Amino acid sequence: MSCLVASTYNIQHPLVVLVSNYSIGQAINIIFMTMFNIFRRVFVGHLSLLTTLQLLNVSFAEIGASQTNNLGFKSPNEESLNRIGELEPSIGFYQSIEMVENSLIFAKQSKYQEIEVHQSKFFGKMLVLDGVIQLTERDADSYNEMMAHIPMFQHANPKRVLVVGGGDGYVLKEVLKHPGVEHVDHVDLDEDVIRTCEKYFPQWGDAWKDPRTHLHICDGAKYIRGLPDNYYDVIIQDSSDPWIAGEDGVMIPLPSGVLYEEEHICQMYRVLKPDGILNIQAESFSVPTSLEGIITWRKTMEACGFKRSRYGSIHTTSYPTGQIGLLLGEKNPSASSKMSSILRRHKTIANSGKKTSYYHPPLQRGCFEVPLWVHDSIYGKEDTSDLLCNIDENENVEDTSMS
Repeated sequence: MSCLVASTYNIQHPLVVLVSNYSIGQAINIIFMTMFNIFRRVFVGHLSLLTTLQLLNVSFAEIGASQTNNLGFKSPNEESLNRIGELEPSIGFYQSIEMVENSLIFAKQSKYQEIEVHQSKFFGKMLVLDGVIQLTERDADSYNEMMAHIPMFQHANPKRVLVVGGGDGYVLKEVLKHPGVEHVDHVDLDEDVIRTCEKYFPQWGDAWKDPRTHLHICDGAKYIRGLPDNYYDVIIQDSSDPWIAGEDGVMIPLPSGVLYEEEHICQMYRVLKPDGILNIQAESFSVPTSLEGIITWRKTMEACGFKRSRYGSIHTTSYPTGQIGLLLGEKNPSASSKMSSILRRHKTIANSGKKTSYYHPPLQRGCFEVPLWVHDSIYGKEDTSDLLCNIDENENVEDTSMS
């Protein structure tokens, strides 16, 4: 047909042109290269289409997956994709992390929860409790360093510290980096989590070997009720979520909810020394029910007697929405550290070989700078001029922590 068309319209066929203008060898070489380029374009186009279809298939599979709740239970579609994820039904948000094949390294049903350690494709090993990602090797530093160092540096001289929860040991490890610490009580309910992390996360799972650490396997709220007044300089509560929220916004309480009740927060206030500081895990402001919780917990802190309470933001990729927060309560803000002291102390830690990877002194103030709509939701029309830590107004303070 092509010859007929060429003849009809008196157009020379390309082969005739080649043979007439080039030698046979040159013509064959040009024909070969032309066919190769055509094949390459067709192949690449097919591959791009195939890749696009595969991506669309993954997206449709995840979008169409029927998630049961936000406790991390995987759907059949997600099982086939080999991912572990979490749904936040109150905002219709879902994210997951891809695992390697045969990702399960360890699994055990403890008295309180299902414990799993998985190997992910890009985030290293992951600790998963009841189907919910607790930490990954790739970004565990962000949450845990902030939970530990914000209150520890805010206090002028913390010596006696209490850590409630945090069975993975990471917060405890960071607290122990402060050379002035003399005694740390660590209270956690599930000993199996601790033993699991000792074995599978040794980079921070050896914190319990430090002679300053005293481990108590018991209920945190009950333990605190039995303590004397004015006992600790700093309390860090690294607890799990106090509730789950459904699509209708109705909150379902979880066992850790007791750690956010007024009675418990007032008990922590009682056992803190006059210059004591409390820091608690405070969820993500991107979830409306959690934002309501932040507002409530802050009011509770003030009702218990804390003179200053503020919300700090933490970027953590593996947590839903990529953001979580802390709520810092101070009994006597005027006694808090000045920035020059924070810089010196942080440099001492770094020079001792215990350098942080996420926290640095600018975050001591910077984490409390939240988006305007979040600020207005939490503080309203309240005067927030005192919400930042003290600065040496008459000193030339510069960050030498990296030198």
